[in-house]
Amino acid sequence: MSDKWLFMTASDLGRGIDFGEIDPVALTECYLDAASNHRVSSRVYARLTEHRARAEAKAAKVRADMGQRRGLLDGVPISWKDLYDTAGVATEAGSGLLKGRIPEVDAEVLHNATEAGTVCLGKTHMSELAFSGLGLNPVTETSPCVNDLDAVAGGSSSGAATSVAFGLAAAGIGSDTGGSVRIPAAWNDLVGLKTTIDRVSVKGAVPLCTRFDTVGPLCRSVEDAAHLLAALEGGKPADLCGASLDGARLMILDTIAFDDIRPEPKAGFNSAVDRLKAAGAIVDHQNAPEIAEALALSGTLFASEAYGIWKDVIEANPAVMFPEILERFRSGAAISAPDYIAGWRRLEALRALWGQRIAGYDAVILPTSPILPPNAERLLTDSDYYVTENLLALRNTRVGNLMGSAGITLPTGLPSTGIMFIGAPNSEERLLRLCTAAENALS
Repeated sequence: MSDKWLFMTASDLGRGIDFGEIDPVALTECYLDAASNHRVSSRVYARLTEHRARAEAKAAKVRADMGQRRGLLDGVPISWKDLYDTAGVATEAGSGLLKGRIPEVDAEVLHNATEAGTVCLGKTHMSELAFSGLGLNPVTETSPCVNDLDAVAGGSSSGAATSVAFGLAAAGIGSDTGGSVRIPAAWNDLVGLKTTIDRVSVKGAVPLCTRFDTVGPLCRSVEDAAHLLAALEGGKPADLCGASLDGARLMILDTIAFDDIRPEPKAGFNSAVDRLKAAGAIVDHQNAPEIAEALALSGTLFASEAYGIWKDVIEANPAVMFPEILERFRSGAAISAPDYIAGWRRLEALRALWGQRIAGYDAVILPTSPILPPNAERLLTDSDYYVTENLLALRNTRVGNLMGSAGITLPTGLPSTGIMFIGAPNSEERLLRLCTAAENALS
């Protein structure tokens, strides 16, 4: 039975605990064993937190035995991206710059999730300082894609995705600044939720761009995402009962989203759209010039803030960084303060135009990524390939970040391809209901 546990949804594991069919201690030991002994374990986990996990599992068992469970995920083991502070445990954000950094208190979201009863299994590998959509990290480890061990898993929440995809955690908590939850989720056939900026606390998370940084789960089902969101923010999960696609209005974004798309992501998306229509969704196509203009502002807004946050630390020891990531940070040095401020003022106007355009739709849909996971070895040896693939990987997901939206990626059924649903800011509950129905249509 324990092998089956490794590939159940977090919600089903929670129900098993609730029904007395699953012992939280046995469940945690099962995951700790898998996380220690799987052939890719060292490429997924930067470090395990065995002592903490066992203590939390024992407490969850006591609550279960007394009929005092704190919620559906009480006793369910999950992983944490290595940018969330964990008291007394190294949190290094995949970078030699932070080697040996040990925080004294948990990040707020980890504290909230622990209060909800989840079990912290350990810290997962990631792109260096979260500044890449690929997941390639020669400084620490590069997590492999579940569908191709020679390919990258997607970043920056690469280990978070692979911990779930390989059965080494029931769910993973990642972060999304430009697509870092949704890319690895899509490439590893998972559900990934990007939350609205400022909805979920980033206190105690190593920053990249504070005006874009968001927290989000990577998991096996939309139901899992709803319960994990509630755990992260200390709230109640969305009501997903009775969700339907009948009459739902969806807008396919034609602007840029399909430029240079590879055959597999296009086929996966088109197949998914056909199934959504068959389930009753009404699908329109629209161009949105404001999206093209917003994407052109990306370098100004992302790189400048990232370098502004990290420049002193980086320039004190640049030799320990992966050169591609170092160069990406340093590109922010050339951006002036007036250009940065003007860029943000223009983006706010573009967000208003976008809000008007999508007001009549339940969600905007587009391929999560226009490419498949690239080959890790070629990324290390071919700089032009690295730059091209990194920019393409993040292009579609950045639409949601730039527009300040909530977003969810679902697997299409074709390996390593996803369909992304984008809603208005703070529309997580509506999106989760819609995607519950979409998930049923796509399964």
